[in-house]
Amino acid sequence: MSVLNLTAQQWTGTRESSLDWPLLLITFGLVSFGVIMVASASIDFAAAQIHGDPWYFVKRHVVFLLLAVISGFLVYSLPVEVWNRWSILLLLAGVGLLVAVLIPGVGKTVNGAQRWFSFGPVSVQASEVAKFCFIIFFASFLARRTEEFQAHWNAFFKLIGILGTFMLLLLLEPDFGSAVVLCITAGAMMFMAGVPIIRFILLTLTGVVGLGMLAVLSPYRWQRLVTFLDPWAEQFSSGYQLVQSLIAFGRGEWSGLGLGNSVQKLFFLPEAHTDFIFAIIAEEFGLLGAVGLVIAFCALVWRIFLIARAGSESQRPFIAFTAVGIGVLLAAQAFINMGVASGLLPTKGLTLPFVSSGGSSLIICCCFIALLLRMRQECNDAQSGAKK
Repeated sequence: MSVLNLTAQQWTGTRESSLDWPLLLITFGLVSFGVIMVASASIDFAAAQIHGDPWYFVKRHVVFLLLAVISGFLVYSLPVEVWNRWSILLLLAGVGLLVAVLIPGVGKTVNGAQRWFSFGPVSVQASEVAKFCFIIFFASFLARRTEEFQAHWNAFFKLIGILGTFMLLLLLEPDFGSAVVLCITAGAMMFMAGVPIIRFILLTLTGVVGLGMLAVLSPYRWQRLVTFLDPWAEQFSSGYQLVQSLIAFGRGEWSGLGLGNSVQKLFFLPEAHTDFIFAIIAEEFGLLGAVGLVIAFCALVWRIFLIARAGSESQRPFIAFTAVGIGVLLAAQAFINMGVASGLLPTKGLTLPFVSSGGSSLIICCCFIALLLRMRQECNDAQSGAKK
């Protein structure tokens, strides 16, 4: 009997110590809060616009959440080394998806942007899948060829060429927000890989100037920039969405109006359950609620960076680079979404990870977390084996 108890304790103890429970619990909290806020922000709009079904967006969100959980289990079941070996195939798949979505009749166009594949009632955003593929390949390349990347320009220019290909395809959709996030992520991963400071400065300046020129030379992006600087001057035209979002922040004050009591979601603020859900959170939960959500994302990114450190300490650079890439990507996307809603940044169509209504984003974010959990488990198991 004692032998059976010892065996059970060893098994459960190993499992519990290998799983990053704080990361899992933070993610569960964000996802659960997202379901509540999607319901709060979309019920009235859905009742009026979607054949009188007030729960349409909530049911859709829950279906995608179930798909995200299933996808996460599949990702978690694969050893980390499998993703490392598949990096080239994932790179080709990511580029292929971004090319295919631009083909007329294949990609679905919404509001002038051709970013989605349509499978009946389900739409998949190509850029979200491409982000996953890009991070895996970038991490694998840096892990395998770190010394070459640090010492020679050849490897550096290869990565720049791949990054440029992804950004070009994203800008053709157009998806300027995803291009910016991907550029920030790649820069952070290369910085961690030890890129010489001169190259890093050159890359940063090139990226800032290039993206700035794209924003200035494109008429609709320039209009967004002008509107961002003074939204009240165009409050009934191009600045309408930002003005309504700022009104939501003002109405929320310190503690908010209470869950479900937002006024701006009642046909004043467009995209209230997707890109501008943070404004509804601020209106219903106030400054305290908004700050609480920011703290939750900071805790999430902190746990992810701890996995990166564990990968570095266990001499597994692929894990370290992948975790850094995922952490920076989620942090950048959350910062941009919140910055847009609060008027800190020009308007960009990026969802708030785990919270906004957006099926593709939710699935990929959950796949990221599943991969991180698998990485943490393997690092812990490796450290336990080394101690023995």
